[in-house]
Amino acid sequence: MKRMLTVAAIAAATLVAGWSLPAAAQTKYAAEYRLSTVVGTAFPWGKAGERWADLVRQRTSGRINIKMYPGTSLVAGDQTREFSAIRQGVIDLAIGSTINWSPQIKQLNLFSLPFLMPDYAAIDALTQGPVGKDIFAILEKAGVVPLAWGENGFREVTNSKRPIRTPADMKGLKFRVVGSPLFLDTFTALGANPTQMSWADAQPALASGAVDGQENPLTIFTAAKLHTVGQKNVTLWGYVADPLIFVVNKDVWASWSKEDQASGAPGRDRGRQVLRRPRARGHDRRLAGGAQDDRGLRRERREAHARGARRFREGDAGGLREVGETDRPGPGEEGRGLGGRAQEVARCAA
Repeated sequence: MKRMLTVAAIAAATLVAGWSLPAAAQTKYAAEYRLSTVVGTAFPWGKAGERWADLVRQRTSGRINIKMYPGTSLVAGDQTREFSAIRQGVIDLAIGSTINWSPQIKQLNLFSLPFLMPDYAAIDALTQGPVGKDIFAILEKAGVVPLAWGENGFREVTNSKRPIRTPADMKGLKFRVVGSPLFLDTFTALGANPTQMSWADAQPALASGAVDGQENPLTIFTAAKLHTVGQKNVTLWGYVADPLIFVVNKDVWASWSKEDQASGAPGRDRGRQVLRRPRARGHDRRLAGGAQDDRGLRRERREAHARGARRFREGDAGGLREVGETDRPGPGEEGRGLGGRAQEVARCAA
């Protein structure tokens, strides 16, 4: 939570480098700017949006007034349409998931490749290196101005039927997945029956038993109280992590004063780097009953990730087969070499 709020503060500083603007520039501002998020303020993602809006309003003495629209309500709850709506001007600002925007920006599918990123160091190697710069350049060409990276956390799998310890345990289970073909392919390869569904429809489907399970970061699991809709089995496998991106519509950005843009450019570059602060693991600790320390949790995640990576290899007809030792980095080497390897993948993803 603290990390997300810090990134929101960076985005705010990026957006407004100074506390005041010339009077002539004030006439260029709209009465209200619409900020889209998938979830509300009960979640760290939504809380970051609220904090971002508050900081910008404060630092511009109310000239830039941002109103948050959670639940992707500006696009009738269809989060896969959010990026197109930003380009079209229906949405002015957004904190969006790389998953939700991948139908329009194919290179963002990089972050949905299963078991590519074993830990946060690997995520940083992508977002803070050449890959991150290339992706921001692609977003700018697509009509939005990216300001900063945020994070949504590693995505874990939950279900109402049984514990999942091997791919065989997923056979026949119905899972709600997000609107990306990679998620359909991944869960199908694991023997499950995935169905694409918006977040707005997911909770009723879980409650009614229309689907057996879902995958999301633990912050979503706990804030949405998914244990109350039958999600009693939680598997920590960390197969995917989807970074968040703070963006502004290109025309909205261009409508602001040249002075503001010029003074905000250095802050904007700084905002593109995720601060290196310890990640909060409180949700992991609560689920583990507080019995394991952070070092143990990190070790468990690496081991689970390695097991998953070994098992998740395509065999005949897209099935799974057991393979030998994975190329998991050794101690202290997390994230090394990932930047170059992933950059090539990102370029091929289009």
